[in-house]
Amino acid sequence: MAVNGSCSYVEVHYNCVLNGVSTALSESSSICSDLREISETEVMNSTSDDPFDSIEESWHHCDNMLQTSDNKIHVANSLMDVDQDPRKRLYFADGRRKVDYVLVYHYRKRSFVRGSPSQHRLSTISNGSYPLGVEEKDPVGGKDEPVEVVVDVGPPDPADGEKIMIREEFEGNLKDAGLEIERDKENKTHGQAFIRLHAPWQVLSREAEFLKIKVPTKKSYELREEKGLAATMNELWRKLNQPFQPKVPHQEQEHSRTKFLSHCFSRDKLHLYNINSKDTFFDNATRSRIVYEILRRTACARTCQTMGISTLIANGVYDSAFPLHDGDFRPTGQAEGKNDRQLLHDEWARYGAFYKYQPVDLIRKYFGEKIGLYFAWLGVYTQLLMPASVVGIIVFFYGWATVETNIPSQEMCDEDQNFTMCPLCDRACDYWHLSTACGTARASHLFDNPATVFFAIFMSLWAAMFLEHWKRRQISLNYSWDLTGMEEEEEHPRPKYETILLQKRQSKKKNKKNKNEPERVVDESGELGKDKWRQRLLSAMAAGNPTGHEKLTWRDRLPGYFINISSILFMFGVTCSAVFSVIIYRITISALMAMSPDPDVKSNVRVTVTATAVIINLVVILILDEIYGMVAAWLTELEIPKTETNFEERLILKAFLLKFMNAYAPIFYVAFFKGRFAGRPGDYVYVFNDYRMEECAPGGCLIELCIQLSIIMLGKQLIQNNIFEIGIPKLKKLCRTLKDKERDPKEIVEQPGRRQQWHLDYELEPFDGLTPEYMEMIIQFGFVSLFVASFPLAPLFALLNNIIEIRLDAKKFVTELRRPDAVRAKDIGIWYNILSGLGKFSVIINAFVISFTSDFIPRLVYQYIYSETGTMHGFINHTLSYFNVSNFKPGTVPSISSLGKDITVCRYKDYREPPWSTESYQFSKQYWSVLAARLGFVILFQNLVITMSMLVAWVIPDVPKNISEQLKKEKTLLVDVFLNEEKEKLQLIQSLFSKDLTQDQQDEVQVSDQTSLPLQQTHPGPVLSAPSPGSTAPRTRPRAASFSQFTRQMSMSPRSDITQHTAV
Repeated sequence: MAVNGSCSYVEVHYNCVLNGVSTALSESSSICSDLREISETEVMNSTSDDPFDSIEESWHHCDNMLQTSDNKIHVANSLMDVDQDPRKRLYFADGRRKVDYVLVYHYRKRSFVRGSPSQHRLSTISNGSYPLGVEEKDPVGGKDEPVEVVVDVGPPDPADGEKIMIREEFEGNLKDAGLEIERDKENKTHGQAFIRLHAPWQVLSREAEFLKIKVPTKKSYELREEKGLAATMNELWRKLNQPFQPKVPHQEQEHSRTKFLSHCFSRDKLHLYNINSKDTFFDNATRSRIVYEILRRTACARTCQTMGISTLIANGVYDSAFPLHDGDFRPTGQAEGKNDRQLLHDEWARYGAFYKYQPVDLIRKYFGEKIGLYFAWLGVYTQLLMPASVVGIIVFFYGWATVETNIPSQEMCDEDQNFTMCPLCDRACDYWHLSTACGTARASHLFDNPATVFFAIFMSLWAAMFLEHWKRRQISLNYSWDLTGMEEEEEHPRPKYETILLQKRQSKKKNKKNKNEPERVVDESGELGKDKWRQRLLSAMAAGNPTGHEKLTWRDRLPGYFINISSILFMFGVTCSAVFSVIIYRITISALMAMSPDPDVKSNVRVTVTATAVIINLVVILILDEIYGMVAAWLTELEIPKTETNFEERLILKAFLLKFMNAYAPIFYVAFFKGRFAGRPGDYVYVFNDYRMEECAPGGCLIELCIQLSIIMLGKQLIQNNIFEIGIPKLKKLCRTLKDKERDPKEIVEQPGRRQQWHLDYELEPFDGLTPEYMEMIIQFGFVSLFVASFPLAPLFALLNNIIEIRLDAKKFVTELRRPDAVRAKDIGIWYNILSGLGKFSVIINAFVISFTSDFIPRLVYQYIYSETGTMHGFINHTLSYFNVSNFKPGTVPSISSLGKDITVCRYKDYREPPWSTESYQFSKQYWSVLAARLGFVILFQNLVITMSMLVAWVIPDVPKNISEQLKKEKTLLVDVFLNEEKEKLQLIQSLFSKDLTQDQQDEVQVSDQTSLPLQQTHPGPVLSAPSPGSTAPRTRPRAASFSQFTRQMSMSPRSDITQHTAV
């Protein structure tokens, strides 16, 4: 192939291009594809030593054509001048067009030779000579740049060539969509190339109308002023809250009584909007969201048959794509105001601002509605933890104040009563006195007292109030953020879904082709047989069934579903195995410590075993949490969800189920299973025929549940939520920096102060979504609500953690992460359903904890049924059963007893008949009465709390009254605005019609006068003066004539019709 006759297709000389293909430069992408096709064809027939030279030169030719065409992509310097304004980092090289989005890809040159500014680019041509080229200049400053000489020394990577073709087509389609593009010079052998995208006003206005983005109009109204006591209280509250408000200009404008109406943007109604400057009318987050929508729907049909930037990133065509931050977060010392990122850092992302409210509106403006809703929800949750923490502290101090007057604790600590208890293990353990567990009994009363029941009811109602309060807050944010009436946007398929669907289509076509390929039956005359017509019919049927309507069915997903179910069951088994392993550890360590001759070790067996087992549980939970997160993502990929929303919802459900099971399995064991199946003296349950199942402490299992819950909750928050969030991003950044240095240490830029904003943002961690942030808070909400009856201080520790968590997340979003895409959302999605389910589940769990884990019900039953004095005196003796030591199995009696050999009876905690009864060691009547009372309390507690929760939800309206009134008022005002606009239009048309009618009547009179003039000359009568020859009749406008022609067929009173139409 030759270009302009004298130029070979592999020539890349600039003058040759100017002389030969000046008319083809506007279609550079198609030319490049033709060059690649021809080059690949000729390589197969080439006889040269290195046939791949032609391919490489044709690719360089395409790059030169793209850069020298009329519709070119501007090439700019990647470094900024030292004296350049830092704000110019956000603009193109011209300093006027703002960078709305950045695409990054990795390039690699095979070899190069750097020359002086006087040297010229060398390119290999067909005859092996090196033509002289023009001297390259910096397009920005006009400075000479060191020119690189490309030398072909090896075959190129076919995958790189394919990616270049895909990028060319994709960027060409972006330019067709109206975006403006600027790229960097490739001055190194390999590295990252940055492509900047800018959306002009025409694109922004077009996409804003398509996306139905609401913008403020010029029409405003005054909010109703409160009067009386309510106004005084609100003003007092505002003054008290003033020190806690962030100093954000946007937030200060909220207290204004003037409210501007908002309406979906329309290019036909630009006069309604207050457009001071087209460059600043849409904020940066909106601009980047518009560009992202274009990137998401732009297709590459010719090269790779894919759609969207997400697919291209997944296929490695681009490394990443992200919007830019608004400059540096550190103060620049300029006299002008701070940018939004600096405001967020100073007023939100510092630990010193922990006492201030969050600037939620600024967060939404900078990061989008989805992230804004997360931090608003986290703020509401943290605020409502304050009253729960206060009540929990009161309950704890109530237990601490009444521990000295608690009769059961006094009886357990009374050494005079001399309750001799049965051994805790076989052979090695001795008989012991109940008074030695005095400390455990006193500590148990701190959390197991009558106030705990009240606190459990309070927390159940608190969960309902929290959900209702969040719904009201969410609707208020939707109103203030102009999200009311927002429609769900159509989502594009995920990259993997498109890939699987494309493979299915190709496989289907291939199978159909192999199956329906006709056998050519040739008769004697050489004509085709009847299969020819069958092939034509099948082809016509295939053409009438477009593949665009195909989708993946349940049959395609069936293997993934099977693997999901089996894997989740297997993970549940792994969690239960981990819990069982810790149980075996507790049993064995208890037995080994009981055999120790050291009395101090024997006395601290229970505390040591409990503490170490909980720490092991914590480590296992942290490890399995990370594993389960990766497994949940892998299982969700196997299901092949179509959209990102479906993928996120399924991932959340799987991750929540696995992590919920992992975090709460040890706690469920202690609360509901420990000590329930241990048996009794003489008939214990053994594990592996050697180790006896463990029992609860003398004070009950509630104190062990409290220890388990507190250590797991505090350790998980401290280690996983804080240390991991701080340490892991820094380790990733360090590894990425070391990896970049290993690639080519000589080409690392050593002047970070001169680097552009896109270089700085690329070094930040990519945003991976809000699922980890929500997940840790949901697990914490479970700790606060599910087992709060056993640990009243849980809300306090959650509050302290969240105060740190908010600033930690804020710092991460502002300083350590790339700017996320601004995503619109009306609510927090599936997380609200999970919270609601946890709130209802907490009622059941707390009911069972109070009934079966604590001694609240046994104390009530004893006091009101079995106590002779109506007090708690004698309660400990009532709960202890008798056992005759002669009934021990052989080999289980204590080998050495320090209490003497005259012990005939020992006591154990249970409701069973004594050995002298006819039904010895069977459950007594007290056991069944206590069990009935426990079950009755569960039913009563559940119905009472659920009824009260429903009452709270019914009393508190979802939509605040002022919001509903303002919505109605704004709707009425908008209708008035548009009616007035239509009325003005109709009045303008009516005035045009009336002018046309008057003009037509004058024209008809003049025409009638001119036609009646000859008649007047023949008939007698007064002679009228004819018009002067120099005077001409006024010329009728064509548009007016057309309007008058239509109005002649209308009613003679058009005003009445117009008025009636306007009224309707």
